Amino acid sequence: MSAITENTATSLLKEQFIPDHVFCYVISGEIRFFDGSQSHTLKAGECGLARKNHLARFMVTDTGERFQPVLFCFDEPFLRQFQSKHRVAVPEPASKAAMIKLGPTVLLEAFIRSLEPYRKGVMELDEAFEDLKYEELLIILLKEQPELAGLFFDFGLPGKIGLEAFMNRNYRFNVSISRFAFLTGRSLSAFKRDFRSVFTETPGHWLISKRLEEAYRLMVQEGAKPSAIYLELGFESLSHFSVAFKKKFGCPPAEILNV
Repeated sequence: MSAITENTATSLLKEQFIPDHVFCYVISGEIRFFDGSQSHTLKAGECGLARKNHLARFMVTDTGERFQPVLFCFDEPFLRQFQSKHRVAVPEPASKAAMIKLGPTVLLEAFIRSLEPYRKGVMELDEAFEDLKYEELLIILLKEQPELAGLFFDFGLPGKIGLEAFMNRNYRFNVSISRFAFLTGRSLSAFKRDFRSVFTETPGHWLISKRLEEAYRLMVQEGAKPSAIYLELGFESLSHFSVAFKKKFGCPPAEILNV
């Protein structure tokens, strides 16, 4: 269980691997969430759950309003303790989606308002009440949607899945090879072996090539500028993107745009 702090909010906006289930309620502003295949948006007054062990990209939308979220990060020790205390029956997860949008309810709205007296600073809760508020929120969520128990109390590791579809959906995410291995249910050595058998090259080479090919397509077909796409395609810097692009295509990105 993580404290609700301004730093937590900032790191989540940059994080691409979700290690714990995250409840997000938007007080003001707007945030977009991309899970590799779909985009989701949470506006003021809306809330949702980002599932653990998924890749995601969070981007704050420029609406002219300051982005103010309420975030609760549910880690495994807290969830195991809660399950033991409340003896929650665990059904099969009703959804495999990385992001689950929750409808506004009277109980959730009342809960958000109830946080105000316990806040310290911008988004930090008084530690004496933090555990109680986490428990209260989880009780509300399970009362409103009992099927969420299958999500919260599934403590298994990701199972082994097919590499081709997963990598073609998630190659834009700038995460380590070991993280890709974990998410596909493999050890690092097994991932590298299986990857080569499917794609006939190493993961590192394939990722760079795939990202550059998508960059070329976006620039030629949609007129996208390198500065607007390099981060979304998993490159750490514009200079890194430009060097890799020239190495693959024989010219800098600017020449493609001028064709």
